[in-house]
Amino acid sequence: MAKTPESEQRRWVVTGASRGLGLAIARLAASKGDKVALVARGKDIDAQAKTIGENAIGLVADVTDPASVTRACAEVAERWGGIDVLVNNAGLHRGGLIGSLALDDWQAVLDTNLSGPLNFVRAALPYLGEGGAVVNIGAIVGLRGFSGDAAYGASKAGLAGLTQVLAVELARRGIRVNLVIPGMTSTEMTAGISARAKAKLVAAIPLGREGTAEELADVVWWVAGSPYMTGSIISNDGGLLCRL
Repeated sequence: MAKTPESEQRRWVVTGASRGLGLAIARLAASKGDKVALVARGKDIDAQAKTIGENAIGLVADVTDPASVTRACAEVAERWGGIDVLVNNAGLHRGGLIGSLALDDWQAVLDTNLSGPLNFVRAALPYLGEGGAVVNIGAIVGLRGFSGDAAYGASKAGLAGLTQVLAVELARRGIRVNLVIPGMTSTEMTAGISARAKAKLVAAIPLGREGTAEELADVVWWVAGSPYMTGSIISNDGGLLCRL
């Protein structure tokens, strides 16, 4: 598939796009004039896409189901002729100390956070051409240890490793693969953190505050369009990793 020049309209697929960072990325891409497919499990994703405008569509798909993922990518390619940017943002968090962590929770997190991105890359690959980009969304816990986060930390550490391998494998096809690591951000996923734990984390951030989904989306946008960046780990965390 032919390369899409930066000046032309790009075609995005964003998973986990019904809320938080995924939705912010989709809104930013559409506001820049690009086409964006919002992917989520909930059937209301089409209505969410309609609020963004005519450049957005909503697709129901489960990242853990390869057949569902294949159908979603094929539909995007049929509508728009291909895919230029894939953002693997869908995530699941289930905590628990190692002695009490349910194996079902461990597997569900790995299936979503690690196998999910692999499923989407494999399904999108036939439609990604030279100049295409994959942006995986990682987590600080994938690089630093946090008690009670065995499943989430392992899945995100695995995603960092997968990013490196894909960057090497897909470079020959002119496709770039990078990992963006958000810091502490107010989203539905972090809403379950206790006020005490959140205050402790914020106090450790050198910039002294949480980030916003829009600030993180700006970084994803930049990474997706950086023509000589691949295999990189980019943190946007207010300096938190510097202190951990």
